[in-house]
Amino acid sequence: MKPTYNPSKLRRARKFGFRKRNQSASGRKVLKNRRQKGRASLTASVARRFK
Repeated sequence: MKPTYNPSKLRRARKFGFRKRNQSASGRKVLKNRRQKGRASLTASVARRFK
């Protein structure tokens, strides 16, 4: 049986990244709440380059 969590930086960026959060009203609400709380990182940040 394979593990259920198979990390991928690209998949993480596409699913939980800043641009994805901004696409929906609820995602923008998430960003707003995280800004309000003073979070150091608003979304799952990923390195600039993918292989």
